[in-house]
Parts: sequence; C-alpha cells; structure tokens
Amino acid sequence: MPGRSPFPERRSRFPHQGWIWWLPLAAVVADLIAEAAFRGREPVSFLLTGVPPLAAATRGPRGTALSAVVCLGLQMLLAARRPGHFHEQHHVALYLATLLIGIASTALARQRERARQHLIRANSVAEAMQKALLRPVSRTLGPVRAAGLYSAGEGGALVGGDLYDVCTTPFGVRAIIGDVRGKGLGAVQTVAAVLGSFRVSAHEWQDLSSLAERLELSIARNSPAGEEGDPELFVTALVLEFPFSGGEVRIVDRGHPAPLVVGPEGARRLVTAPALPLGLGGLCPGGTVETTVHPLRHGELLVVFTDGVSEARNADGVFYPVLERLAERFGGDRDRTPDPEDVVSFVHADAQSWSAQRDEDDQAILALTLR
Repeated sequence: MPGRSPFPERRSRFPHQGWIWWLPLAAVVADLIAEAAFRGREPVSFLLTGVPPLAAATRGPRGTALSAVVCLGLQMLLAARRPGHFHEQHHVALYLATLLIGIASTALARQRERARQHLIRANSVAEAMQKALLRPVSRTLGPVRAAGLYSAGEGGALVGGDLYDVCTTPFGVRAIIGDVRGKGLGAVQTVAAVLGSFRVSAHEWQDLSSLAERLELSIARNSPAGEEGDPELFVTALVLEFPFSGGEVRIVDRGHPAPLVVGPEGARRLVTAPALPLGLGGLCPGGTVETTVHPLRHGELLVVFTDGVSEARNADGVFYPVLERLAERFGGDRDRTPDPEDVVSFVHADAQSWSAQRDEDDQAILALTLR
C-alpha cells in the first residue's frame, strides 16, 4: 500500500495577493473622492497616472492595459467638466504621460507573467525530479510500519541534498537516511547515485557493512568530480536493517546523527559505532565498519533524521532538542505505539517552530516501528 507523499504541504507560490490586489481600484476611488471633495476647484486627476504601474504588479497585460484606458478616460472626463480645461497644455501632457506609462506598465505586466509561467514550469520540473528521487514511503513493509518526510532548504527550493529510502529485501526491511555535504546540482547528482545504488545493492548484499561499502563505490563512480566537482564531497548516512524475525534493528553508522528510540520507557539515543562518512572511506583503507545490533521491543519506534532537524537553532542559538521533545510528546505511553506519521509530522513542525532561521537547511525524517 503506497504511503503519502514525503513532502510537507506547501502553500501556492503565487497566492492571492490580498490587499495589494485592490490597490489600483483604491487609487481610482481615492481620486474620485478627492475630486468630489474639491468640487472640481483643483485638478487631482494626476493621481490616476500611478494606477497602471500598480495594476502591473498584480494583473496580467490585459488587465493593466484596461486600467490605463480607464484612467485616461477618467482624466479626460474630469477635465471636460471644467470649461476650457480639456485642451490646456498641462492636461494634454497628463494624457500623454498616462498613455506612455500605461504602455510601459502593460509591457512590464507581460514580462512578469512570462517570468511567473517560467517559474511555475521550473518548480514543476524540480518537484518531479525530487519526487522521483525520494519516493513515498509505504506505510507497511514486511514487519515494519514506516513514514518519511522531506523538506528542502534554500528558501523553499524543492531539490536538496538529503536522502532516504525504505525497501523490503530478501534479508529484511532495509532503510537508509543520509545528508550530502553541499548544495545544488552536485548534491542532487550524489543523492541520485546513492539512492540508485541502494535500491539495487540492498537486494544483493547480505552483509550490511558490505552494502555501505557498495554505496561508497557508487559515489566514487557516479558523483561529480574533477575541476567542476567538489573535492571534499561526502555523505553522512545510516543504513538500517529490520530482520523478518523481528525484535531488533541492525545499524551501520557512516558519520550520521545517531537514531533515537521512543516508547513506553521514554526516549533514548542508540549507541552506534561511527565510521567515516561515505566518500571518505579511502582516507582509512582497510578499516572495518562495525554493525551494531539493538533490541527493539513492542511499542518502541525508531526515529532517524538529518542535521537540518538536530541543528535547527532558536533565537538564543540553542539546538533543537530532538530527544527531549520526543520524550515529552510521545514517551511513556504504554497503551499504544506512536504512529510513524504522527511522529514525523510532529518533529518537522516542532523543529520549524523552534528554528529562528526558516528554510536554512534540508530536513529529512524517518520513523519506523515493528508491527
């Protein structure tokens, strides 16, 4: 059964403009009120010259051109009400200025509309790319219930450098979560290389440490390198395995924040054996990577995340206390196991609320529990 999208709901990038949308109409109404208040003794129709630029900021070229025509007509009508004013030199200059500003505003509105459509297409492509990389996590996989969530940093960009996946293999349910050093296209290429290799190798390599080494090889072969690449490219990652027999979780830690477990006894941090991040294994050739095994009892849920969560800072510079917040919200409940979707939604929203700097870093969260 497919899970929900791993991406949090986003508001439209082009929401209703609110009060700004009404500014052109408000300017016209203000001019007419001023005209009535002065009873035609003072020419105030020059205020209408500013309406087309206001319209260009919120409307398309047709609406902007219409506003220019309406304003020009009103200026002529108001001038004609005062004998001898219609053909006065300064009124003719005002008509001409309104016409030229209207033409320029219409051109600006057309350009804004083109830029808007281009941004919509670019966002659609980026969203499709990221959703192809980070597929929705199934709610149930073998003996495991799971949920995942991803939120890109960089001011709300859709493509980032965090990664995760969960799949059922002949050796059990396996999962990966990782964080690529750096941003941009190079990070996305590395995400694609690691996830592509994991989705194939997780079904072929029985030993979890060997699987991690295979992922490192994929980085060396498929990630950007050379003058255009990042010579310090690496990926911190956790590789997890839940055997079909249940009762435990096996972990290979490649320099990533340690997993947390929340359950009836509160919340605790699992002890792992950290090794060098993926991509840096060549600095210690021949080094062994240990697989740690931890019991996972009924009612307990495993939470893993990237440093975009744990390193979110509040206004005082204090890091987001993931362990304490999970213990406060979900720990100690002996009646039921925390729901994975509730956990990832809570951590994401709570970390966003805690952080004083929005959209600073990517965030990826996985929650897994035994059924």
